[in-house]
Amino acid sequence: MARARYVRNVDSLTQLSDRERRQLRVVADKYAFRANDYYLNLIDWSDPDDPIRRIIVPCTGELQAFGALDASDEETNYVAPGCQHKYPHTALLVCTQICGAFCRFCFRKRLFMDSNDEAVVNLDPGIDYIRKHTAITNVLLTGGDPLMLSTRRLESILRRLRTIPHVGIIRIGSKIPAFNPYRILDDPELIAALSRYSTREKRIYVMTHFNVPQEVTQVALRAVNRLLKAGVILANQTPLLRGINDRPETLAELIRTLSFAGVPPYYFFQCRPTEGNLPFALTMVEAYRLLESAKKKVSGLAKRARLVMSHASGKIELVGLTRTRMYLKYHRARNHEDEGRFLSFKRDDNAYWLDDLVPADHHPGKARDATLHSSHFLSRD
Repeated sequence: MARARYVRNVDSLTQLSDRERRQLRVVADKYAFRANDYYLNLIDWSDPDDPIRRIIVPCTGELQAFGALDASDEETNYVAPGCQHKYPHTALLVCTQICGAFCRFCFRKRLFMDSNDEAVVNLDPGIDYIRKHTAITNVLLTGGDPLMLSTRRLESILRRLRTIPHVGIIRIGSKIPAFNPYRILDDPELIAALSRYSTREKRIYVMTHFNVPQEVTQVALRAVNRLLKAGVILANQTPLLRGINDRPETLAELIRTLSFAGVPPYYFFQCRPTEGNLPFALTMVEAYRLLESAKKKVSGLAKRARLVMSHASGKIELVGLTRTRMYLKYHRARNHEDEGRFLSFKRDDNAYWLDDLVPADHHPGKARDATLHSSHFLSRD
């Protein structure tokens, strides 16, 4: 089995100068650094703006004041240790705090801090909660990266979830196909487990996290094909990121390459205003224009993805832009009455997040408590 060699210290990045490594130690002390040799070898070190480098190597811009560690207020979603339940039909199991590498723009970078205990080893309380709540049909395994678990551990989770009659879909959110496809290629027991529990009636979905075309290597495509042959359904999701995939040509190439290989786009995310993420954040207007420009270069199947923000109050889709207005819609909502609400705001080219569009006197602090003015609601349908 080919094993990735993991790198946890920026001093190991000998491609950087001594001065650069000294500067980045401060960043890595605050926001953990982790990479592996497979992924680092994808970097063109002669290009300081190489997108893989920006994804994985710390930068001093991360120290700029911006956002919050829990930008979407996930702490309020926990119903049992390691289990979040925000929307009626979907539950999340935060089953690990380890990834194949740590993206610098990660929205859960708090998991990699010593004081965090959101990911749990014992998922029994969460699985029991799911068993008791029959409205839950969709369970997302997340973290961290569930494919970093041992195959034995992952199979145990899959087996227990498959004994719950009302759970139809099990989703696994993973960047392993991009970070280390050998994890998939070199473990036949993993493929056997996924095949065993992805049945004709109830599929397993792997939500891949390819951010740029450079990640879609021939090795990664082999791993993708292995998952498809196991009966797993694949779809891709990525945030839109400054300096990484913020050119329409780049995004269109990513969409095309993955769609051709059987990994159509699912969501494009507005980069969350998480601490450390300012160097990667696009405004809402920039993100909307970027995706619309990219869509013009691809076929219909590749156009079906939504541009959304995972806001504390719900999953909000960016659906339209005019010279003077911005239009949003609640795709999912914490408050059932907000489901399907259509929102209209005065256009703000500097807005990164819903909270930037809501006047301060309309929300008393935390984003999840934001009270939108009635004039913002156009319809619930």
